[in-house]
Amino acid sequence: MKWITKLTEGKKMFLTVLTIFLLYAGFFLVFDDFDRSSNYGIPSHFDWHLLIFAIIIAIILGYLLHRYARRMDERIAQEQEVKQAKTRRELTQNIGHEFKTPVASIMGYTETLLENPKIDEDLKRRFLERTLAQSQRLSALLQDISILNRMDYASEVLTRERVDVSKLVAEVVQESALAVYRKHMTVKNYLPSSVVVRGNNSLLYSVFRNLLDNSINYAGDGTTVEIDVHDHDKYWEFTFSDNGQGIDAKHLKRIFERFYRVDKGRSRELGGTGLGLAIVKNAVEQHGGTITASIPDTGGLKYTFTLSKR
Repeated sequence: MKWITKLTEGKKMFLTVLTIFLLYAGFFLVFDDFDRSSNYGIPSHFDWHLLIFAIIIAIILGYLLHRYARRMDERIAQEQEVKQAKTRRELTQNIGHEFKTPVASIMGYTETLLENPKIDEDLKRRFLERTLAQSQRLSALLQDISILNRMDYASEVLTRERVDVSKLVAEVVQESALAVYRKHMTVKNYLPSSVVVRGNNSLLYSVFRNLLDNSINYAGDGTTVEIDVHDHDKYWEFTFSDNGQGIDAKHLKRIFERFYRVDKGRSRELGGTGLGLAIVKNAVEQHGGTITASIPDTGGLKYTFTLSKR
């Protein structure tokens, strides 16, 4: 029945209403004629005038429904096109804005070094370090945009395999150990050894890496990060929380938007691209799940998300 999922909303509506009408007409003709004839079974003949009338009504109704369904599909397509155009325009503007600062910095530092060949060595080194930092930020931004584009336009070609999430999370925690140590943080990983899903390893890695990086960058020194999971029949329910400074509740509905920042200045200062949580949300949805953010009573920030087992 996969063909049903490929139908447009208008065609689904058309087929549904027409099927209901035909079933009703069929039952009416059969049982009405049966009741009026005898109690010894369905007679060999029908009331042909009723049958012809029902066929005519079905044809007229089918024609009208088809026209309405086609107009409905056209209207939905136009609305989606307008929405997509607006999203693309906003995304282009945001990308241009995000590129502007690092590009201007790189150009400024480079021009200064070229125009002042006898500049002090210590100052030259600082300028080169800042140029490198801005280049790395540009690289991270391009990588994040590439990941999102791959999920948006080529999700059907993403390879899916058996992924050991427990092992993957342990690797993420190990890779982030130095950054965690420098912030005097503690990461408590409660995942058992049996957490396995069928999915894309790269995207699942992005989910946990971005969430942990987000806590490291914004939760604050000395905080604790906890990663836990609950087993359900068809999916795993993960919780990822920290007891850091958290965010204002008004930001919760928007933190998964692309380029949305709670504190714009601080986010850029820490090298964030503004796409990390958008990648997390899209990757979770690619694996048949949903994600929400909340503020626990103990403070900090908590993410709850699901991943389909198959």
